[in-house]
Amino acid sequence: MEEKKFDFNSLIGFVLLGAIMLWWMYDNQPTPEEIKADKNKNTEQVQEEVIKHEVNNSNVESQITVQKNDSISLINSQKQLGDFAYSASLSSATNDETILENEVLKLVISNKGGQIKEALLKKFTTYDSLPLYLIKNHNASFNISFGTKDNRTLNTKDLFFEPTLSKNGENQVLSMKLKVANDKYLEYRYEMKPDEYMVDFNIQSQGLNSSLNTSQQVGLDWNLKGYRHEKSIKYENQHTELYYEKEDEKIDYLSMASDDSAIENDVNWVAFKQQFFSSILITEKGFDNASLASDNLVKDEEIDTVFTKEFYLKTPLVLENGEFNYKMNWYIGPNDYQILKKYDRNIKEVINLGWGIFGFINRTVFIPVFNLLKGFIGSYGLIIILLTIIVRIFMSPLVYKSYLSSAKMKVLKPEMEEINKRLPGKENAMKRQQETMALQSKAGVSPLAGCIPALLQMPVFFALFRFFPSNIDLRQKSFLWATDLSAYDSVYQLPFKIPLYG
Repeated sequence: MEEKKFDFNSLIGFVLLGAIMLWWMYDNQPTPEEIKADKNKNTEQVQEEVIKHEVNNSNVESQITVQKNDSISLINSQKQLGDFAYSASLSSATNDETILENEVLKLVISNKGGQIKEALLKKFTTYDSLPLYLIKNHNASFNISFGTKDNRTLNTKDLFFEPTLSKNGENQVLSMKLKVANDKYLEYRYEMKPDEYMVDFNIQSQGLNSSLNTSQQVGLDWNLKGYRHEKSIKYENQHTELYYEKEDEKIDYLSMASDDSAIENDVNWVAFKQQFFSSILITEKGFDNASLASDNLVKDEEIDTVFTKEFYLKTPLVLENGEFNYKMNWYIGPNDYQILKKYDRNIKEVINLGWGIFGFINRTVFIPVFNLLKGFIGSYGLIIILLTIIVRIFMSPLVYKSYLSSAKMKVLKPEMEEINKRLPGKENAMKRQQETMALQSKAGVSPLAGCIPALLQMPVFFALFRFFPSNIDLRQKSFLWATDLSAYDSVYQLPFKIPLYG
């Protein structure tokens, strides 16, 4: 049997293969820097996993905390608001705002209270060329207070309304709903027409009869501080007052000069009227037992005085079967006679054209003539001059009679003095008077002939005196040295005050 020989070739092959593997392992081993980097990478991965886990835990805890806070907030709201806590749980329970805007008027309406937060008249500016706001920076408040069946008294100004903006033809409609449930709510509905200062405003409700305490009085509170808009705040304040219309279209107002108040029934509208701009609340039902007040805020002619007067309206609202149902209108705009007249609600009477015959002359004579002249004359100063000339021409027959009577009396004066000398003393008074009257009759002179023409002219000039400061067309119009034709012009400002003059 042949003996097996040792294979040196195989041994050498295995040795070489092992050497190659050792060399490959040595050549491909990581450097110290790579080992450190890999170690850091592994550490970062571990940290990321830990952080991710912690974040997930934190998110879960945050969600639990938010849910917990929401639950606590909801419980607190239910304690404070009862059924009306639902409105505080909606996403609209914020101080967000909605804008209603047309060519002339911009209204900003807040979710909180559902009320007008800003009212900007886009075509007008203040005396110092700033945008003209009637409502801004909380100078006005509109609130309805009511009782609930669980013996709470709530105020809409503290509650949140849900806004829904839509269109009704060309009109913009904003529905603000204070919700008790999705199908139970108090709604303020605003509807704005194109190029109009009058905004429809309805207060209505659905399904609230189960929540409201109908035995408790529902009250509407509206107040406004009138911003200063004109250069002379004292002069502006003299034409700032609270107007209202009672039954049978009787217009009344509170004092312009001092604080005043009144309680009236069957009030159709209330106007917080400034010299050239007004905020007017009109109702179809009428307000009964309405409490009206006006406080004077102007003490002196100071440039930093902001407000003129503060106005108040407090009145109860009457529910129908436990529900709100009031159709109203807001007028927020200029005291322009032509604009106010077209609404046919008698609100044109807020423009003080004078009482009785003075207002009649302004409405039937001066306003039509002024509008005719401004149609083809661009300068309002020239219109005033021309209007004055026209008045003088129409008054000339009366002036002529007055001058003629005065001239005749001068001619008769020597003869009348002769009669007085011839018949002196009280005992001749009757005879002296008879001879004087006979002389005047013979000459065709009447003692009243000089007085009557002057008296007949007085209503005309008193009407003009009321017309110019009430005419918004003259506001901020300049002529020669006068900067504002609607107000007096101070040629020189004295460094001191004159008693009873200022």
